Amino acid sequence: MALHESRWDRTLGYFASDPVRVSAFLRLPLIVLIAVLVWIWDVDSWLPEVYAIVLGVYAVAAVVWVAIVIRGGVPRWASWASTAIDVLVVVVLCLVSGGATAALLPVFFLLPISVAFQDRPVLTGVLGISAPIGYLAVWIVYSKRDDHVGLPDIVYTQVGFLLWLAVAVTALCFFLARRQARVDALQEVRRLLVAEAMSADERHNREIAEHLHDGPLQNLLAARMEVDELRERSPDPALDLVYDALQQTAASLRAGVSELHPQVLAQLGLEAGVRELLRQFQNRGSYVIVADLDDVGKPESQALMYRAARELLANVHKHARATHVEVGLRRAGEHVVLTVRDDGAGFDPDRIADRVADGHIGLGSLLARFDAMGGAMEFDSSAHGTLVTVTSPPETSAGVLRAER
Repeated sequence: MALHESRWDRTLGYFASDPVRVSAFLRLPLIVLIAVLVWIWDVDSWLPEVYAIVLGVYAVAAVVWVAIVIRGGVPRWASWASTAIDVLVVVVLCLVSGGATAALLPVFFLLPISVAFQDRPVLTGVLGISAPIGYLAVWIVYSKRDDHVGLPDIVYTQVGFLLWLAVAVTALCFFLARRQARVDALQEVRRLLVAEAMSADERHNREIAEHLHDGPLQNLLAARMEVDELRERSPDPALDLVYDALQQTAASLRAGVSELHPQVLAQLGLEAGVRELLRQFQNRGSYVIVADLDDVGKPESQALMYRAARELLANVHKHARATHVEVGLRRAGEHVVLTVRDDGAGFDPDRIADRVADGHIGLGSLLARFDAMGGAMEFDSSAHGTLVTVTSPPETSAGVLRAER
């Protein structure tokens, strides 16, 4: 699995993952071709004003629809409804265009192809068959209005080709839908396995943290108290050295316990956990920190988001040579978004995979986890700084409701 995708790969994935977006963008050049065909076709139209109005409204609606699908949140029925409107509009344009019908008829052959992007074979078949039916209906109306044209035999052959095309794209859609279902099932199994592995990891860390806190740390604190009592009864520089060593060891052990299982995260939530990380981060260097943290509650993926924040801040401290750091935390629907920006030296995100091969698995491990769980980590880095945007995996409805409360 690739640990980093180029911006072009992400753009392709953005469109390939949503057939509604594909159809929306392909519709624009189709409208331009329709306008050009009729403009260069020297014919007398029956209702030129109606034709211009229908085509103009269709073009405006197509542009608005592109803007809507870019923003996202398009309902599932929009994929087949938009194609049904395409068929209807082309039929209307043919009926009001008179002799220009001959220029528009090839458009019918493009309609079944557009529905191949649907992931429901039954609807794809219905919409695909509507194209040859509309094509034949237009020719019948055209032949009735113009006695010189009639109904050529080639029309039936073309209807046959359209029917074959509809069957072909429906079969293609059927196989693509089955393959997508298998891929989705495998991704869900992968997500569950990663989630279980992360849960087991968290349980293991908590058990170790509790064992260290209740065992070695308490023994160490007890020994420190005894040494402190000895110092009070019999002052001795050697005892002072022992006391300082015990004090430093206890602080290191307490920090290790906190790193294994942050109590602030479990008790107060992600926002408080990130603030504590920033406090620790600031104590490690001279940084100007700007924090814009919303209270996002305790999201289901807060352990993963906390780990991402800790890893990113650690990388800024070790490698960036930055002096100004901005950290943001907000909720965006069913996701939580964390941003970390610094003014450091930057790095090449494409080298993350190479660093994993060299044994530096921090970012690589996070990328793999976010990818498996349905989240994302995006890097925008240059010589003037780095911006990392971390998007949590989608939460269930129950998780979103808990956060809103």
